[in-house]
Amino acid sequence: MSTLLEDAGITPLRGFDPRHLEPRPDLVVVGNAVPRDNPEAVETERLEIPRLSMPQTLARFFLDQHRPLVIAGTHGKTTTTSLAAWVYSECRADPSYLVGGIPIDLEKSFHAGGGERFIIEGDEYNAAYFDRGPKFLHYRPHTLVLTSVEYDHADLYPDHQSLLVAYEKLVELLPGDGLLVACGDSQMVREVARRSPAPVLFYGLAADNHVHPQGEITTDSSGSRFSVVDPEVGTEAISIRLHGEHNVANALAVWIVAVRDGLPVAEITRALASFRGVKRRMEEVGTASGVTVIDDFAHHPTAVAKTLAALRERFGDRRLVAVYEPRTLTAGRRRFFEAYADAFSLADVAFFAPIYHSKRLDPEDRLDLKALERQLRERGVEARRVETDEDILESVAFNLRPEDVVVTMSSGDFGHLPQRLLAVLRV
Repeated sequence: MSTLLEDAGITPLRGFDPRHLEPRPDLVVVGNAVPRDNPEAVETERLEIPRLSMPQTLARFFLDQHRPLVIAGTHGKTTTTSLAAWVYSECRADPSYLVGGIPIDLEKSFHAGGGERFIIEGDEYNAAYFDRGPKFLHYRPHTLVLTSVEYDHADLYPDHQSLLVAYEKLVELLPGDGLLVACGDSQMVREVARRSPAPVLFYGLAADNHVHPQGEITTDSSGSRFSVVDPEVGTEAISIRLHGEHNVANALAVWIVAVRDGLPVAEITRALASFRGVKRRMEEVGTASGVTVIDDFAHHPTAVAKTLAALRERFGDRRLVAVYEPRTLTAGRRRFFEAYADAFSLADVAFFAPIYHSKRLDPEDRLDLKALERQLRERGVEARRVETDEDILESVAFNLRPEDVVVTMSSGDFGHLPQRLLAVLRV
């Protein structure tokens, strides 16, 4: 972000210091990583300077002027938001957008356009220490895409029901003349959709959805192809450069909103076919010594399973090596033990880095990596725990062989492991 700010002519002030509030600003925007005792936050309160969370700022200065298209859900938000921004841009609708990732094809992850749509990723995480609700409740959706509803963020939501309530509140914000585009393959999404005051269109792989693929989804190394059945336009052949059934579903969601907004079908189809994805979403970082290195953001067990299944689809019988860092407070909890065991069973080899927030979790609540290693080995997966972060690079590199596909998975930067692996393999 510091580089991005500098490119925009903004000088970042390193560290936190009350003197950074001199001269006195008109407004302070506080991010959700800032704690209550941050020295600049304390000084802001002392001086009684107006403050807003980032979502409040977006709502006040940007969303008011547009018709928000909000993409929400436990999985797929960033890819679907990026794809929607790309399709609308390629169809010359000049959308505004804000993506929580770096789209490969778009010049930046944000844009202030002249079109009526503002396409925004609807994050369920909290907004700020003084604005504890989920970010997406500030986003005033006119059209809402709901990709999935699964339990996550155990540090904020004590149980599944509390997270469900948050999504229900989001759906209830829709106006009567709005639209809910919801993944009907999920029973939980269907339950949440009942709260919508707006019309609902279900999409997904199953034929009982309003919009779904017809017949077989075919894949090869270049991507996926299918025919979409849509009551609005009939049947249309679609090609995407992405792998995995979850990405077919993401494309269906964008297809629905773009068609309902009146964008030309032929242009939508061309835009879908040219989209190359998002950095850190099954991103191919490079190949060295015959080993292909993939970087992915997956951390929830469902996302891990979908990523590994998609890589199986893409790379066939090549040995698949998964390297996982349980980085979030949720990922490090034992609650998902069985789900992780099922997910990593899709790999041939699985390495587990230490739990990032281990000291913040009670021992009885902590994911037992030793037991997970043992269970995966019983299922035929070469599972290995790595005792320290310093050992992960050497442990993984030593066990790789030509034709392997290795995927690093973490919600953080994982110490730039993909790039470091490539550097070692090139020696």
